[in-house]
Amino acid sequence: MAVLDKIRPATIAVVDMQGVIGSGVRPLEHARMLTRLREDGSVRAVVLNIDSPGGSAVGSDLITQAVLRLRAEKPVVAFIGGLGASGGYMIAAAAHYIVTLPSALVGAIGVIVYRPLVAEALDRIGVQVRVAKSGRLKDMLSPFREVTEEERAKEQRLMDSLYELFVSGVASARRLPEERVRALATGEIYVAAEALTLGLADRTGDIEDAVDWAMVQSGAPRRLRVVRPRRGLRDLVLGRASVALAGALGAELEAGLASGVGPGGYLYYASPPLGR
Repeated sequence: MAVLDKIRPATIAVVDMQGVIGSGVRPLEHARMLTRLREDGSVRAVVLNIDSPGGSAVGSDLITQAVLRLRAEKPVVAFIGGLGASGGYMIAAAAHYIVTLPSALVGAIGVIVYRPLVAEALDRIGVQVRVAKSGRLKDMLSPFREVTEEERAKEQRLMDSLYELFVSGVASARRLPEERVRALATGEIYVAAEALTLGLADRTGDIEDAVDWAMVQSGAPRRLRVVRPRRGLRDLVLGRASVALAGALGAELEAGLASGVGPGGYLYYASPPLGR
């Protein structure tokens, strides 16, 4: 690999990250891809092309950790071309530098859990759900019954723990006082100009400006390599029809997150619904 790296021309990798983290942006595949870019000697800098409302808290953290490792060895710039919110912003903040489109929306630092409660609806249609469990709180996030006060308190502690990780991570990566980030971490979204003033981004521009920064920092020529996660064996075997079906299901999940309705039992670094 080292010999091949010497033969290959120097490039700047552009990594597309569009969509909900978990369905549109698949955490494990993107983390592996970022690791490969870190190990590829021909890649001199990386541009993260982000347009995401956030998504899975664990998935966001997995990609963020991969970006931090990459950042320790190569220049990394994040370009927010539309929405860099919640988990999407968490990933962007891990880069050395953030460029946002002037019309971009940035921030939404916070944690949310979606859990539809369907017990009353099931009662109306005469459906009962029987649960067998070992462990008193094993069904703590069940949508089939009301939440107890004990469960509500424990759920809040889970969210508070993830919130603290989010705040401290942004403060460290952006070199901002933690209390300042905490004051901004209300869950709200900021327009690009405001994000610049608050220290959540570095400049406005387009992706060409992000590439220019990567060139200056790395000394690499304007030779771009757009990289995406490798297709899995399942995609290759089942073909385009199954991939299209998976895409449709992913779109349904994205629509659910955007409307404020999502599957129960999952913690999200996700932006609040817009226009509501």
